[in-house]
Amino acid sequence: MVVVSHFLRWIDTARVSQRAAGAAALARAYVASELAFEDRCAAEAALTYLLDDPSAKVRYALAEALAIHRLAPLQIIHALASDQDEIADLVLKRSPLLTDGDLIDRIAMGTEGVQCSIAGRALVSKSVAAAIAEVGCAEACLVLLRNDGADIASLSFRRMAERFGAIARLREALLADRRLPADCRHVLLVKLSEALKGAPLVVALMGGARGERVMREACVKASLTLIEKTRADEHEALVEHLRLAGELTTAFIVRMVAHGKIDFFASVLGVLAGREAARVRALLATGRDLALAALFRSAGLPESAHGVILRALKIWREVANGRRVAGTQEVSWLMLKELGACPGQRGPAPHQAELAGLIRSIHLEVLRENARGHALAIAAA
Repeated sequence: MVVVSHFLRWIDTARVSQRAAGAAALARAYVASELAFEDRCAAEAALTYLLDDPSAKVRYALAEALAIHRLAPLQIIHALASDQDEIADLVLKRSPLLTDGDLIDRIAMGTEGVQCSIAGRALVSKSVAAAIAEVGCAEACLVLLRNDGADIASLSFRRMAERFGAIARLREALLADRRLPADCRHVLLVKLSEALKGAPLVVALMGGARGERVMREACVKASLTLIEKTRADEHEALVEHLRLAGELTTAFIVRMVAHGKIDFFASVLGVLAGREAARVRALLATGRDLALAALFRSAGLPESAHGVILRALKIWREVANGRRVAGTQEVSWLMLKELGACPGQRGPAPHQAELAGLIRSIHLEVLRENARGHALAIAAA
């Protein structure tokens, strides 16, 4: 009590460096020593008094000494957390006394610096991460994504992708995170496509219409790659996302089947037809044509596409059972043959001309890719 009284008289005449050192010493004594009740009350009063010191160095010293301690006075921690950013940063990043509710309130009302400090805490709960994803600035979301101690829910990833997918740094950080759900990856692919097709260089080289077509085709190809890298337990969520985005077109489904994405095709049919995924997979593996055609109809696939899909399925079945060696090049050729669209055939029916054009483009793309791969293999030998 007497020591604190002397300290308070001394503090009014001491230099800034002395006051900062004194504040730090008093704070350390408060959290580390077993003070008597009266001495503790006096020390707490003195620490509270120091909150009004005009020098930021003194308040910084106070924050540095108290930030990590559970025994620090709660009102002082809250006051320091509301101080200027460099002081608040110490407390917001380190203090165990700030609850999730406290942090969420500060995210909603705080500056970008405050949001970034909270996003950089050693451990960030799902609820705090959700608040940052919902109302935090782009920089705070970037800090959150780079924080290994952040527990980020799928919905929070989705909100960050929706809000900041057009920002290259955020997009890169999101895509680099292994926890990112597949549907969010697709959102980012679309955002990237939109950014590229509007880029001045792309518009100057290709023109608006051609640039849009090229980017749309690139986005479809990237979606197929995304399907390949998506875990089976995420298929349904990705299918639902593609459905809501209007991406589950007949053309996309035909392209998917031609490329052998049969497990994902099963998830698509399950969602569109309202059937159990296990039952759909069993039908695709062993079902007869009539049962499969009924499944396709209940999923809303047009009759004109049934034949080529069935033809592709039969080939992929044989590949899976080890009775045939084939890839997308062979499958797309046989799909064209099913339509009568190969050289020397009668040609496709008028209502299937567009479908034949799609499959022909798939076949030519794969031919080019395979030829390029072969050339690179020869060059590397």
